[in-house]
Amino acid sequence: MQALSTLFTEDANCKSFQIRLILLLVLFFFNKYKMCNGCVQKEYPDRGSICLENGSYLMNYRGCAQCHHRDFVMICNKDAEDDDGEEIVTYDHVCKNCDHVIARHEYTFSVVDEYQEYTMLCMLCGKAEDSISVLPDDPRQTASLF
Repeated sequence: MQALSTLFTEDANCKSFQIRLILLLVLFFFNKYKMCNGCVQKEYPDRGSICLENGSYLMNYRGCAQCHHRDFVMICNKDAEDDDGEEIVTYDHVCKNCDHVIARHEYTFSVVDEYQEYTMLCMLCGKAEDSISVLPDDPRQTASLF
C-alpha cells in the first residue's frame, strides 16, 4: 500500500507520475495473468500421448495458492485459431473462487504428410504429443513387423 501512496503524491512531476503509473499497470497485469507453480503438484508433468483439447487435469491440482480453496477449475479466455492448417487452442485454467490464473493451456493439431499431429503444453495438464496415421494401416507399424 505504501507503493500506491508514493505513486499518487502531489509533488510528483507529470513524467515521473506517468512512469510510475505504467509500472503499476505492468505489475498488476503480470501478477494477474502469470501462471502459478504453487497451485500444481508437479509442473508440466509428462502425459505421454494424452493431449487435451478441453478440460483440466485435476489430479495435478493442489489447490489455489491465492485463496487456499480446492474447488472446480474454470476455463476462461478460450481462443481457437487456424494458422496455415495448424489449429491452435489456448485457454486459461482459473480458480472458481478468486479468478486466480493457475495455468495457460495450449493445444495444437495439424496434419503433416499422412499423419495427424497433436501437442499439448500446460503447467497443470502437462506436456504430451501424439501422431496418428490418416491411412487405414499405419506405415510405421507395418514397417516394424518385417
